[in-house]
Amino acid sequence: QVQLVQSGGGLVQPGGSLRLSCAASGFRLRDYSINWFRQAPGKGREGVSCIGESDDNTQYADSVKGRFTISRDNAKNTVYLQMNSLKPEDTAVYFCAATIYCFKTGLTRNWGQGNQVTVSS
Repeated sequence: QVQLVQSGGGLVQPGGSLRLSCAASGFRLRDYSINWFRQAPGKGREGVSCIGESDDNTQYADSVKGRFTISRDNAKNTVYLQMNSLKPEDTAVYFCAATIYCFKTGLTRNWGQGNQVTVSS
């Protein structure tokens, strides 16, 4: 099957950590830019992070810079988003997407199914 399968969402207290995973089947993630988007209630879709064809080409939204880290494991065909020091405003549905260019969804190979991340005490 050609798909992206996400895991790792859930409920966490403020200041806690979660790691999201995005695993590809049927194509190679290293051939694409891999994005993490999120959409919070009442908000538009926001680009959170992206890793380009080169692993040192990473991008982050200002709101998560210094707290989130994106990485790619080519052997496992998986991209990760490590989220530390989580805040209530990080609460959203998170989606991964394989695209040609970072944050440009007009050329998207596949979308993940989305995972709910809730940060609350």
